[in-house]
Amino acid sequence: MGDSARVRVAFASTGVANLASIEAVFRRAGAEPFVAGSPDELAAAAFAVVPGVGSFGSAIAALRAAGMDAAVQDRITRKVPTMGVCAGMQVFFEASEESPGASGLGLLPGTFRRFGSGLPVPQLGWNMVDPGERSSTADIQDTLIRAERSSAAGKPNGTQGLVRRGWAYYANSYRLSEAPAGPLASWSVYGEAFVAALERPGLLLCQFHPELSGPWGLGLIRAWLEEGEAREGASL
Repeated sequence: MGDSARVRVAFASTGVANLASIEAVFRRAGAEPFVAGSPDELAAAAFAVVPGVGSFGSAIAALRAAGMDAAVQDRITRKVPTMGVCAGMQVFFEASEESPGASGLGLLPGTFRRFGSGLPVPQLGWNMVDPGERSSTADIQDTLIRAERSSAAGKPNGTQGLVRRGWAYYANSYRLSEAPAGPLASWSVYGEAFVAALERPGLLLCQFHPELSGPWGLGLIRAWLEEGEAREGASL
């Protein structure tokens, strides 16, 4: 980011997020984070983040109780820079097995399902993220293994998106196995391939926690902020 005034980033309070850690990394990225006090404030912000550490049902209920769901939907319609993290990613979709009967925002198709039996849950710790489409779990696993052996972290692997290959920190028991058509997808493998991130103009969804993912996560946040500023400048 440049030397201009620090860009303000609004956070939608879902009631289940550790806002201190994610606000701290946005400050390190050169931004000025704040918790949106109203739906209008969230909708009007140059950048907005829907964080989440907790259940799908709790996160979507908190958004709706505060009227923030309509503000998020408005931002997506206008393609204004918006990020969702962990449970804050999941609420953009239709549903999750974690909270039967709870409906998400439905802005993207898909249901989050629990990791397969035999896998310790939550997945807690570091896992490699690989940008780009892959045809099977075996293909993704092979790519990640080769990337790790060749120290290829950080290379874009043919994608034009923001996410670069690297190590991310996860804390999730539920995952999206199939990427919806349209957005650029990144992948990780935990027993099987699952969607690590999705991105399209004005939207970045991360199943991992960029705020806990060291320099790689900080770099992703900076890239997201810089892209948003560049798009805003181009539209003037």
